[in-house]
Amino acid sequence: MAVPTVKLLSGCQMPLLGLGTFKIKGYENVFKTLEAALASGYRSFDTASVYRNETDIGRAFKILLPKFSLQRQDIFITSKLGPAQQGKTNASQALLKSLQHLDCEYLDLYLIHWPGAHKLKPADKMHQKLRAESWVEMEEAFRQGKVKSIGISNYLPSHIEELLSVCTVKPSVLQIEYHPHLIQTTVKSLCETHAIHLQAYSSLGTSSAENKLIKDPKVMEISQQVQKSPAQVLLRWAVQQQIGVLPKSTNPSHIAENIDVFSFSLSEDQMAQLSGLDQQTHYCWDPQQVR
Repeated sequence: MAVPTVKLLSGCQMPLLGLGTFKIKGYENVFKTLEAALASGYRSFDTASVYRNETDIGRAFKILLPKFSLQRQDIFITSKLGPAQQGKTNASQALLKSLQHLDCEYLDLYLIHWPGAHKLKPADKMHQKLRAESWVEMEEAFRQGKVKSIGISNYLPSHIEELLSVCTVKPSVLQIEYHPHLIQTTVKSLCETHAIHLQAYSSLGTSSAENKLIKDPKVMEISQQVQKSPAQVLLRWAVQQQIGVLPKSTNPSHIAENIDVFSFSLSEDQMAQLSGLDQQTHYCWDPQQVR
């Protein structure tokens, strides 16, 4: 089954489900993971400059796309501007480096990875200045066709409203931690108001053995009811709300399992039970203190 797509503000179509590549390093590991993903039907791939795997991803695609009879325009590539790359001239140079590392002429989506800049204290007013400068350069890259869509990651309502008050190109995507243990209602409502697509990361909690989300008794109960894995239940909960997801795995069977979430639905009651698990628990980074 093909992955459904969402139409972004930019006019581009983005698959609702993609492969996250955080912590996937080493060319051989990257190659095998992308090969398994392409074989399973993935066409969207998410990376970032701070993941330090862009070069290996670019090398792998040069071999794998022809193998699967695909061309560059058949896949959707996202990368991100790192906190140390924020600001005037830095942002445009960082984008060019990502394009060089990925060995492609354009990115489908480029995000500001974090509302704050590297080495500044959370309350420093320079964060506002630097992310504003970064956005201006991203808008120019968008106009030049170097990126098809631009967006933000880890932005909270105050950061989003600040950007919307000054931008000439609205963000197409907000990527943020979002799952049944962390339902960011205000963020979701703001995105819906401004037609910004909400894309979740860490949909399955953490990769540690102490993964309280995927082992949540209610998640496991619903998993048994629908005869699907807990991971599939969590991913289905998101995509059934038109929230994008980026599950990460290097295990071919898990990669195939994670994309198979469009062949079943959860009932309204099951969706409500999962939404009732909110604990406001961050399993990754909390941008709350960034001014």
